[in-house]
Amino acid sequence: MSAGCVSPDGKLSERAIELLKLLDEKGKISASEVAGLTKRPLFQVRSSLRELTEAGFIACEGEEYRLTEKGRSALY
Repeated sequence: MSAGCVSPDGKLSERAIELLKLLDEKGKISASEVAGLTKRPLFQVRSSLRELTEAGFIACEGEEYRLTEKGRSALY
């Protein structure tokens, strides 16, 4: 994803917010499930998930991702 999920000033992109909302709704979800639900290519989903994990908005547990408190705070 060329634009990125998190801007240098910490602002989340529309795509990032969509992913956080999906994780909030589903609880834990795999990258392939995210790709299927969002109709986005798996490589793009993995890139977004990696960026959001590095920024602390989500956490990876095995093959699944979940929202962190930081991620939940960004939504509400």
